[in-house]
Order: sequence, then structure tokens, then C-alpha cells
Amino acid sequence: MKGNNKRPIYAVTTWVRRQPPKTKAFLALLSAIAALVFLRMVVNDHDNLFVAAEAVHALGISLLIYKLTKDKTCAGLSLKSQELTALFLAVRLYCSFVMEYDIHTILDLATLVTTLWVIYMIRFKLKSTYMDDKDNLAIYLVVAPCAVVSFFIHPTTRNSIVNRILWAFCVYLEAVSVLPQLRVMQNTKIVEPITAHYVFALGVARFLSCAHWVLQVIDTRGRLLVVLGYGLWPSMVLISEIVQTFILADFCYYYVKSIIGGQLVVRLPSGVV
Repeated sequence: MKGNNKRPIYAVTTWVRRQPPKTKAFLALLSAIAALVFLRMVVNDHDNLFVAAEAVHALGISLLIYKLTKDKTCAGLSLKSQELTALFLAVRLYCSFVMEYDIHTILDLATLVTTLWVIYMIRFKLKSTYMDDKDNLAIYLVVAPCAVVSFFIHPTTRNSIVNRILWAFCVYLEAVSVLPQLRVMQNTKIVEPITAHYVFALGVARFLSCAHWVLQVIDTRGRLLVVLGYGLWPSMVLISEIVQTFILADFCYYYVKSIIGGQLVVRLPSGVV
């Protein structure tokens, strides 16, 4: 009976895998729209989606801490992604203190502390298990474009120009901070369970965060974008949310496929990231 239940799901995943890239992209878009419609129907206060996103992110970090403390290995983890995460969190904390201090500031502080702990473990305590040769995406290739774009496209508030540029920088950097981790997974081709759970949690968290913004824009009929300011900045905020969601979409597909197939590890074909 269990095998019969899996057979239709396996047939669907096999059919999807055989489709050309454009068809897969279209199916992913349809799935995202369906998920947004479902969330709009069942979630009354869309701010809860943002809280849920932070909760899922915290769960992912908890899994990471479990891996580092129990297994005593950081194999498969990208130190550079953790450093980029710490960087955008530190910048966002500074901006929150000087621009809009709220509960999210406290949550960001907690996330930054745990991220710094993860960096410490990888860089010092578990350095012998760190896959330096696989973590080969240069940080400047991620940071430099974000810095350049933030210089030209940033909020139009009354805050100082430096603070506005820094705020834009952390928004753009958050969207692409996971790229080194994806490079590590692509280089290794096999992702062990806890690392896979962590990256999948990031994907879910970013989708919920993106859903929060998209549904807010829909419900306010675009007025939210006006509140964010004028020029290209409001659109770039929304685009950044969408980009960071779809960056992880392909991995999440293979993660779900592996879980359905009963596999303990996620195997990535060439060209996934």
C-alpha cells in the first residue's frame, strides 16, 4: 500500500524532471501562484507570514547548531554564506537602531549572535572538516554588485544618505547571500540530511517573506509601494524578495523529490545552481 501511494507522486516528479527548462519554470510559477492564493485564503493577518518566516529561519539555524555540536563536522557548509549573512544582519541591525527600531530588531540580533557562533565553530573549532576547496565563490562577486546597486537605488526617506544606502545594501545582500552555499552543494553534488534541512528551511522562510510582501502589495492595491518611496526603490524591494525565493526554488524541488523517494541525502544533477 505504501508503495502504491508513492507511485503517483513518483510518476509526477519523473514527468516534471523530464520537462524542458522553460516548462519547469512555468510549472514553478504556477505552483508559487497557487501557494500565494492558498496563503491569502487561510492567513488573515499577513504580518503573521513575516513572523512565520523568521520562525522557520530560526528552526533552520537550530538544525545547523545541532549538526555542529552533535556531529562535530561542518562538511558541506559554506563559511562564506554565513559571513555574508552576518554582514547583512549587522548592517540591518545598525539601520534598525537609527531608522525603525522594533521587535524585528531583537529577532535580528538573536539571529546575528547565532550566526557568529556558527562562523566561530567553522573557522576555529571544526576547521579541519571545512571544505575550503568547495567553498570557492569569491565574496567580492556577491558584495560588490550589491554595493554598486545600493549606491544608485536606495530609499527616499529623510534619513541620511549613508543610512539609506546601507539599508538598500542589506536588502540586496540578503537576497543573494545563499549563493556560496549553493556553490558548495553544486560542487559536492550530494547534500547530507541536516544541511539539506537547513537550506530547505531557508527556502521556505524566504518564500513566506516574499509572500508577505506580495500579498501586502495586492491587498493595498499597490499603495504599499508608494509608502516605501518613489523611483526604482519600491520595485527593487519586491524584486529582491522574489529573487531570493527563486534562487532556492530548484534546490527545494530536489529536496522534496528526495524526501518523497525516501532518500536520506539530496543528490543534485549538474547545472542546478
